[in-house]
Order: sequence, then structure tokens, then C-alpha cells
Amino acid sequence: MQTRRALVASSTALLAGGLLAGCSSSSADGATAGGSGGRLTVTTAFYPLEFAAEQVGGDHVTVTSLTKPGAEPHDLELTPKQVGDLTKSTLVVYQKGFQPAVDDAVAQLGSAATAFDVSKSADLSLTIADDDEGQDQSGKQTTDPHFWLDPVRYAAVVTALGTELAAKDPAHASAYEANAKAFDAKLSSLDAQYRTGLVSCRNTNIVTGHAAFGYLAKRYGLTQVSVAGVSPDEEPNATAMKDIVRTVREKKVTTVYAETLVSPALVDTIARETGAAVKVLDPIEGITKDSAGTNYLEVMESNLATLRAGQQCS
Repeated sequence: MQTRRALVASSTALLAGGLLAGCSSSSADGATAGGSGGRLTVTTAFYPLEFAAEQVGGDHVTVTSLTKPGAEPHDLELTPKQVGDLTKSTLVVYQKGFQPAVDDAVAQLGSAATAFDVSKSADLSLTIADDDEGQDQSGKQTTDPHFWLDPVRYAAVVTALGTELAAKDPAHASAYEANAKAFDAKLSSLDAQYRTGLVSCRNTNIVTGHAAFGYLAKRYGLTQVSVAGVSPDEEPNATAMKDIVRTVREKKVTTVYAETLVSPALVDTIARETGAAVKVLDPIEGITKDSAGTNYLEVMESNLATLRAGQQCS
């Protein structure tokens, strides 16, 4: 935390200087301010927001992500250059409360760019209960930020993003609205696949690497038992590990799920103690060469196949 705040503090002067003033007065036209070839320049905080912006923006946007492929978004720290570059963006798409470094950087922007907080559209109504190992050391419950693993919540954010882009670039409003509807249709189809695929499973308890699948579980009638908390860094103590092992045995769980961007050590330990198999269930916080697909939709379909096999669904 100290490192992140030092980086943000060191860039405050940059944001307060000529770069900030230059960008804020460069153009009154949202389609060209900070853009390239007439495109909106959109900076996103992490992969699901990047993918949504690409799908909705289409040919009228240039999209970048602050979280690089293979990096764990929960632990993101920004360089002074990254913070300064935000002033060149027409739109910064982020999720307030998920990545403190991004929250700090957005707070420095002033009127240089429009920051769009998706949490207002994502319906972040799920908190992690005590038995999900999701409380912080102060004993406060933690809100689950992983809305994109529920296609319905993700679709709500997509629709809101379409409206936001249309407001920034009215000349292409119809294109943004059409793109958003097309992506919403794909998410609706994905939701239907999950509803059908998980309607009848022998075991509805999913043991996951960290508490990322709460919205997915709630949507499709599953119960999440997480090894780590909302952040993979929130590792369980010895007592919690024993409780998870006991739950796996009592609930006759045959598969436990590791992840792509996090060490599988704790999940492997539970598997050794219980005889359960280990499979990969991807929280889709980033796409790498190890991902089971090249984009969000492909990995979600792979996750469904993994769940159907691991939960013994008919």
C-alpha cells in the first residue's frame, strides 16, 4: 500500500501541471479529444472492462487496459507515467473499490477525462459471509466485486457503457447502441447455456481458489466455498483450512478448482487431504496463453464445461 500511494503522490504534480491543462482544453468534441484518427481513447482498469469497451466501441474507439495480461488485478500498482497518461483518455472505465491504485489515480483527474464507474450498474449486492473466508482482519464483510462472472450483471454494465460512449460521441451513438445490443444478445445466450447446463448437478457445492464466483453461484443455484477471500492474498489460517477440508469430505465434493493467475498450492493441499481432483476454473481477470480461450466468451464456455464435469451435471 505504501508503494502505491508513493507512486500516486509522485505523479500529483504532473497532473496538476501543463499536461492536465493541455488535455482539458484540447477539444470540445468528445470524439477527438485525446483520440487517434477520430476515435475515442478509452482506458480501462482490467480485462472484463477492456473486453466490454472493445465490443461496444467497435471501430470508433481505441482501448487500452491498466492491468497487463498475466497480472493479478487485485494487486495492481500504477507508475507515475500510467497515472499521467490517464489525462489523455476521453474515457476511463473502472470499478470503484476494486483496485485502490486506480481509485487514487481517478481522484487526481479532475475534469481532464470522464471517469465511468461501472459499479453503479453492476449491482454489487453480494457480500462474502464468514464461512466463505471473505472477511478482512477488522471483521467487516467484503463486497464481492466479480460481477462479470454473472452474464446478467455483466450485460447491465455493457448497456450502461453503450449509453456512456454515446453521450461522449453523439455522432456514433447509433453504432454504440447497436454494438451494446449485439453483445447483450451474446451474454443472454451465455446465460441460457449456464441455466440449462447447471440445472441438474449431483453436487452444487463449488470449492474455488478465491471468492470470485459468488455471483455466478447465486445466479445458477450453486454454493461457493472459497479457499482464499475476495482477494487471492487473503489466505486462510490453519483452522479455516481444516474447515474447508471437512466441508469437502462432508459434502462429498469430488473436484476443487484452481485458477490461472494464482498459485494452486492451497487448492492442491485440499485435494491431497481429500482425494478430490483439481481442475481450473478461470475468474477471467485476465487472458494469457494459459487461458482456455482467447476472450471472455470462450473462457466462460470453457468454465461451464469444467463445472458440468466437476459437479457431475446431467
